[in-house]
Amino acid sequence: MPAWSLFLPDADATERLGHWLGQTARPGDVLLLHGNLGAGKTTLVRGLARGLALDAEVTSPTFALVQTYGGHPALHHLDLYRLETAEVLAAGLDEYWEAGDAVCAIEWPERLRGDGLDLRPAASLALSLTAEEPEGRQAAFQAETGGRPSEWLAALETVAREAGVVA
Repeated sequence: MPAWSLFLPDADATERLGHWLGQTARPGDVLLLHGNLGAGKTTLVRGLARGLALDAEVTSPTFALVQTYGGHPALHHLDLYRLETAEVLAAGLDEYWEAGDAVCAIEWPERLRGDGLDLRPAASLALSLTAEEPEGRQAAFQAETGGRPSEWLAALETVAREAGVVA
C-alpha cells in the first residue's frame, strides 16, 4: 500500500495540504482523518473545502455529526468522536460515503470498527496528523487499497512537488 509523509510547520501549511487534497479529489473519494484532539483535522478540512472551490465556513461537526457543504462535488465532513460503531450504523452515516457522489472527510474513523462491525469504506485514503512542538505536525498518508486511493495520493504528491514542498 502506498504511503507518504510530510512535515507541516504550522496551521497554514495544514490548510494548504487540505487545499491540495481538494484540488486532486474526485466524487467518491474518502479521507479518513486520524489524530488527537487539536491535531489539525478540521483545519485540514477547511483547506479541503477551499480546494474543492466551496464557499463554506467549515466548522467542526462534533455535535452535529455531519456538515455537508454543497458544490460539485459536495463535501461531507463527519466527526465520529462521540459515537460507537453500532451508533454509526444505526444513524445510517455509512450512506454518506457509500453514495459515491461527494467527497467525504471522516474524523475519528477508528469508530468505524468495533462492536463486531467494520464499516470502513472499501477504498479510502488515511491521513494521520501528529502534533509536534512547538506548533507543527507530521502528516502521514496511507492508501488503504490500490486503485483510486493510490491515484489520489500520487496526484497529491505531484502537486506538493510542483509547489516546491518536497523534492
